[in-house]
Amino acid sequence: MSKAGKLTILGTAALLAAACGSTSTGSSGGTTTNPGVPSGISVSAFTTDIASTMSLLQPLTKYATKGVNSLLIGVILPDTTSSVRWQDFDYPYLTDALADAGFTQSQFRIDNAQGSDATELDDANADINLGAKVLIMCPLDGPTGVAIAQLAQSKNVTLISYDRATFQGSKTYYVSFDNEAVGELIGNGFLSCVTSWGVTSPQVFVLNGGEDTDPNAISFASGYNKIVWSQSAKTVATGATNSQGMKLVGENFAPGWSNTEGGTIFQGEFSSHPSINATIEANDGLANAVINDLKNDGVPAKKIPTTGQDATAQGMAWILEGYQCGSVYKPVYKEAQDAVAMADILLSGNKVPAALLNGTTVDPADSSITEPASLLSATWVNAANMESTVVKDGFDQASAICAIAGQALCTANNIS
Repeated sequence: MSKAGKLTILGTAALLAAACGSTSTGSSGGTTTNPGVPSGISVSAFTTDIASTMSLLQPLTKYATKGVNSLLIGVILPDTTSSVRWQDFDYPYLTDALADAGFTQSQFRIDNAQGSDATELDDANADINLGAKVLIMCPLDGPTGVAIAQLAQSKNVTLISYDRATFQGSKTYYVSFDNEAVGELIGNGFLSCVTSWGVTSPQVFVLNGGEDTDPNAISFASGYNKIVWSQSAKTVATGATNSQGMKLVGENFAPGWSNTEGGTIFQGEFSSHPSINATIEANDGLANAVINDLKNDGVPAKKIPTTGQDATAQGMAWILEGYQCGSVYKPVYKEAQDAVAMADILLSGNKVPAALLNGTTVDPADSSITEPASLLSATWVNAANMESTVVKDGFDQASAICAIAGQALCTANNIS
């Protein structure tokens, strides 16, 4: 297990020397100078104009690749079912960020494990065998992440655990959003919605994400449980109450973030406890499953709140239609650039600056285990700020939202 102290001193002498500017012999026999990390690279530097920031890294990429025109960076995404983000957003953003940083198509490759642990491990093996020096990997689950981290460490390959943490390996870094803060946004959004929708004597059911496979799901739950029940914990005992007169009827999690199983879990709970009139869901996929159950049971809009994250087009449409309170918007274009910038810096032998490596993440299973992390900020999106956030950024196209919700609702909410 990695310790903060070990990670902090990782190769310190060599890295500091590189950061100050060193020389090496390139493939052409000439000597090139390490340009160091561009001063404009930080967690606040990433915008929708990917090329403008990533192009700052091109001199560093030229040095880091040293004329090698074969695989140096492998990227592995987890699936296409837990969220639409992996293929619709992460894949193209990562591709653009790597290309704009100056990497050629032969120097990186992006795979999707398609929900298979074996495939994800095979992809990691293949990347390393092809010469990858850095892996950017979002683990399907904890054991798979650990296996890949151990493999990477045995081959002296640096691992960037992308979006989901992997608490293993002495050369593992983490790039994601502040996940407990994401949960807090869900919690605050839920409380606000219960008030604005006029829900009286709220009887609450909570549907958590894949806590069996994803430590982020535990962080999300800790965040919204802290806000709603004043308990920063993975779970809260049934029957808990708060000062707003709410009562927790029940709480469960969707194994492996399965939307299908999440919907089945909620339907069973709602059948057993028809008094449920407010819900918290960990992402838009689970909210969508719950909303479909509610609609099938004849529940009208603005009656039973739901929540989410990932700011999907379907989630945005449910918000406009009055079935979902809001969603946490995590600008994936920032996360992709962050991961690529860190990979480039590490590949070149430089030390990741504090402006980028701005925090740590803590293992939910053991608070003594931490990992160096680059953490980004997210935003709660509802009908009031949808146009100025996800639509303005091009994360969700207005046409996609309006095709689901209807043009009349889009017009009424200034979505264009």
